[in-house]
Amino acid sequence: MTNAPAPATDQPEHLPGSCDVAVIGGGILGLATARELLYRRPDLRVVVLEREAELATHQSGHNSGVLHAGLYYPPGSRKAAYCRDGKAALETYATERGIPFQRCGKLVVALNEGELPALARLQERAEANQVPGLERVGAERIREIEPHVLGVAGLWSPGTGIIDFRRVALAYADDVVAAGGSVHTSHEVTDLVPGHAATTVVTSRGDVDARLVISCAGLWADVVARMTPGAGRERIVPFRGDYYTLTPDARSLVRGLIYPVPDPRFPFLGVHFTPRVDGEVWAGPNAVLAFARTGYRRRDVDLGDLASTLTSRGFLRLAARFWRTGAAEMWRDWSKGAFLSELQRFIPELRADQISFGPSGIRAQAVDLDGSMVDDFRFRGVDRIIHVVNAPSPAATSSLAIAADVAGRALERLDA
Repeated sequence: MTNAPAPATDQPEHLPGSCDVAVIGGGILGLATARELLYRRPDLRVVVLEREAELATHQSGHNSGVLHAGLYYPPGSRKAAYCRDGKAALETYATERGIPFQRCGKLVVALNEGELPALARLQERAEANQVPGLERVGAERIREIEPHVLGVAGLWSPGTGIIDFRRVALAYADDVVAAGGSVHTSHEVTDLVPGHAATTVVTSRGDVDARLVISCAGLWADVVARMTPGAGRERIVPFRGDYYTLTPDARSLVRGLIYPVPDPRFPFLGVHFTPRVDGEVWAGPNAVLAFARTGYRRRDVDLGDLASTLTSRGFLRLAARFWRTGAAEMWRDWSKGAFLSELQRFIPELRADQISFGPSGIRAQAVDLDGSMVDDFRFRGVDRIIHVVNAPSPAATSSLAIAADVAGRALERLDA
C-alpha cells in the first residue's frame, strides 16, 4: 500500500450535539458522500464518524488499486452505470488534485480453447457497456502487448488503469473539512435510536443527533444495518485476499494488468498481475474465508466474527455450494508452490525466487439468506436512515458516481 499524506483534520475534539447528516464510515464511499453533500448544499452540517484511529484503513486502503473500465458487469446494472460515470469523474478529479494514475491497460487472457466461450460472453458484456478501445486479440497480439504471457486469445482494454485509492480517500477528507464538515476518527457507532425529528447516533465517544443518517460501514455494514429494524437481512462475510509481490528483477515480466477469464459462477476475478503506481507489481489475490473482519493475517481470529459467519444460514448454504473452490483457494493460500503454479499458467518463466509473500486485503461480501452472493450494489433504509449494505468492486473506481446517487437520495429525504 502506498503511503499517502494524512488529511487536514483540524477537527473539534468532541462531537457536536446535532447535525443535519451523520455519515457512518470514513472509507472512500463515506468520505465521497460527505463531500458530495457539502458541495451540493454548503449550508449542511455534515459529520463523518469512523471507528478506526485513521481514515480509509480497510477496503479503501487494502486493494489492488485498479481503475476498472467496466468489462465484467451486467449491462443495466448499477455496477455498469457507476463504473462508467465514476471512472471518468475520478480521473478528472485526480488530474485536478495532482493524484497520479496510469492507464496501463488490462489484458484478459484465455489460456485454452475451453475458455473461449466465456471470453466471448465477457466481450459481449464489455461491448454492451461501451468499454472504450476494447479489442479482441489473438496469440500474436497478446505477445505484442505482454511479451511474456501465453494465451490463445484475449480481450485488451487499454483504458483500464491504476491509482492509489487511499490517497484519493484522504483527498476527499480534505475536501470535507475545507467545505465545513467534520471528520471524527475513533468513534465506533454502537446504536441508532430513531426519534421524532432526529436519530441519535450512539458512538463509543459520545452521541450526535442527526436529521439523516447514511451508513457506508463496509466490513460492518450488516452490523450497522441491524440497528435499523428490517434493514439487516444480508450478512457480511469477510474474504481475505493474499498477494505476492514480484521482486524488482521480475517486474519487467509484466507491462500492464493481466487477468484470467473470470468464472461466471464466482464473483471473484481469480489470481492476476497488477502493476502499482509506486512501481511494485502484485500477483493475486486468492479468496479465502477470513476468521475476523479485520483478519489481514492468517493467524488473525476474532471468535465473535467467526461465530457470526459460521452460524449464518446464508454462509452455510454458500459453503455447501462452493466447498471445492474454497478448498482449492485455501490450498493456494498456504502453498507458495501452488500459488506459483497458478501464476506460471500465464507467465511460465516466473520463478519461485521472484515472488515473496506480500500484503493482504479483506473483501466485505454481502450474502443473502439463500446463500447467494449479492453481486450488485444494494441500498436499504427506513425513513431518514440510508444503509449501503453491499458495495463491491468497482466501488472505489465508482466512488464519485455512487456518492452522487446516495447524496441525491439523502437530499430528497431531508427536503421531504
